[in-house]
Amino acid sequence: MAEVSAEARIAAPAEKIWARLTDWSAYGEWNATHTSFPEGGPAALEPGGTFRENMKLMGFPAEVEWTVEQVEPARLLAIRGKGPMAVELATRYTLTPDGEATTVRIDGEFTGAAVSLMAGRLRDSATAALNESLRKLADRTS
Repeated sequence: MAEVSAEARIAAPAEKIWARLTDWSAYGEWNATHTSFPEGGPAALEPGGTFRENMKLMGFPAEVEWTVEQVEPARLLAIRGKGPMAVELATRYTLTPDGEATTVRIDGEFTGAAVSLMAGRLRDSATAALNESLRKLADRTS
C-alpha cells in the first residue's frame, strides 16, 4: 500500500473551494493527474454514484472507475476507485474553515500487487501531484 497526503491553507471560503472542486468541466484546470472524464463528471454527487476518469499516474495513462463513498457539501468528498493492473485507489478531500480561509487536505491511498513493486516511486509522484493540485486550486479559487 502507498499512502499520500497534502494540505494547504487557501484564502477563500469553503463553499467557493467546494464549487471549484466539484466543477467537473474545470477539474483538469487544477487537478494535476486528471486528463478527462470520458462520460462527463459524476451525474449525481451522492454515495454510490459512479464515474470514469482518465488520469496520468507516474506519467502513464490510467482509466479509473470511481464510486462516491461520502459527500458533505463544502466539507468532505471521498471516492474509491479501481484502476489498471488491479490497483485500487481512494481519494479524500477534506475542507476545514479557518477564519477567512479554508484548510484543504487531500489524502490518497493506492493498494494492489502492482503497488508493492513501485510504492516508493508512486508515493513520490502522487505527493508531488497533490501539492501541485492544491497550488493550482488555490490560484483558481483565491
